[in-house]
Amino acid sequence: MLEQHIQHLLVAVEHELRNSSFGIDELNLIRKLQRPPWELIGKVEFHDTQKLYPVHFLLFHVLYSLRDSLAQTGENLYISPMRIGIERQDTVAGNGMPGKLDSLRSFYLDLSQYELPENVINQMMDNFWSGNQTTDPDLPETLQAAKVLGFDSIPDSFLTIKQAFRRAVMQAHPDRGGDTEAIQSLNEAFSLLKAHFTQTMEQT
Repeated sequence: MLEQHIQHLLVAVEHELRNSSFGIDELNLIRKLQRPPWELIGKVEFHDTQKLYPVHFLLFHVLYSLRDSLAQTGENLYISPMRIGIERQDTVAGNGMPGKLDSLRSFYLDLSQYELPENVINQMMDNFWSGNQTTDPDLPETLQAAKVLGFDSIPDSFLTIKQAFRRAVMQAHPDRGGDTEAIQSLNEAFSLLKAHFTQTMEQT
């Protein structure tokens, strides 16, 4: 049922975006999907993050799936909190800047993130609606980095991160059958988590 709903949303979202030449923000896109002929989203409590999150997540799952699809035909789907729009691109499509994990894409395409604990949802939605565009890693990036190191959630201790990183690097070493790409991913994940814990310490 969920996969069928996603397919319907893909059709509706692409249609609405192609009819919005200057792009559209998330709230107005949700409202369009609520109205006929789509009626794919029910009533949304915009002030209740626990109820809003599944709507937000599923919509962004569809957006990142659509972006991958459009890239094959030379189009780019620009995704940000304030503007979502289809545009032509002259460069070869990719999944992020060279050498950088596209953590948001990984997060939203992972349907296991569809249901999260309330405290995690509240923190992530606060970051999203604040429009904070700093270079500090946001929650989806940090969660994805923790998964790269083998954790299901963000550990409480940076020491735990360092120990897991050392073990993972040893296992990924080319002499043990690993490769340089795996080590690069581990290094990127470790850097993100280090930035996360540094930011947390500065705020306490």
